[in-house]
Amino acid sequence: MMSSGHLGFLLTVSLLFPVAGNTGTITTPGIVANTTAAALSCMRWMPIGMCFWLRCSWSGCRVRTSIKIGHYNPDLVVSSYNELGGNPWVEIRTTLGLAQKTAATGLLGALLPVPIDSAGNRTEGSADKRDHKNLVFRETDAIGHPLNSLSGIVAGVGLLCQSQTASFFPYFQSGLDALSWRQEVPEIFYPASLLPGLREIGTWPLQTWGGVYPRTGWTTQAEEPKAAAINAQRAGDIATRIGQPHIYIPITGSSGSGQRVWPPGPLVEKDRRTGTWQMLVPR
Repeated sequence: MMSSGHLGFLLTVSLLFPVAGNTGTITTPGIVANTTAAALSCMRWMPIGMCFWLRCSWSGCRVRTSIKIGHYNPDLVVSSYNELGGNPWVEIRTTLGLAQKTAATGLLGALLPVPIDSAGNRTEGSADKRDHKNLVFRETDAIGHPLNSLSGIVAGVGLLCQSQTASFFPYFQSGLDALSWRQEVPEIFYPASLLPGLREIGTWPLQTWGGVYPRTGWTTQAEEPKAAAINAQRAGDIATRIGQPHIYIPITGSSGSGQRVWPPGPLVEKDRRTGTWQMLVPR
């Protein structure tokens, strides 16, 4: 096997999310333990081709070959939860929760028609028929997975592809994107927001969970886990694209490991080539 500078990898995204509707929490060691325990089934490490490299110098040219490897990397931990600043990831809630809540309430609280800390509330239906209260709001964060630093060490010896994300880095926090995450402008003007069946999670029209668009914290869904999953998909959709009308940091940087990496591109629902999910909590 050639050195890491000559290896070609197909990097795909493995996102993890705690589902709303449960008071459970998870710690960094818990995330690492759950991810490593599922590595063999989730990683899908496999040779997918060969790379040919033409190297030329004053003395002539020669062709070198290396194996091309494809696998999933745990790039993000995506959390969908009830209250602003209440991320179920304990360390993130401790370090970023208060700052997120302070920034959101201080800058945008007076501009919003609903209380900025009103997440987790169902706003339609009667109190005695839970399934009829379908409009749900959730906060959602996308944070760099804690295993990314370790994968960079392994990537240095040519065994894995280094992640494009940085551990513990907040790529998307709905509290900082409070205005766009709570309002439908300009998201409502996207074709996928207006035309049923476009960008659906599930099979439209009979087996759909909901639409990716508009990418806000509001979902119309009777089941709490499905509502949380929709928000997680929306956050991943935003974070893996550039130029979106939200406050976030796009995942576009190179791995910096000297490897030749082919990233999977933006996350697309129902397309495993762009990413897959592992649920952390509730279990």
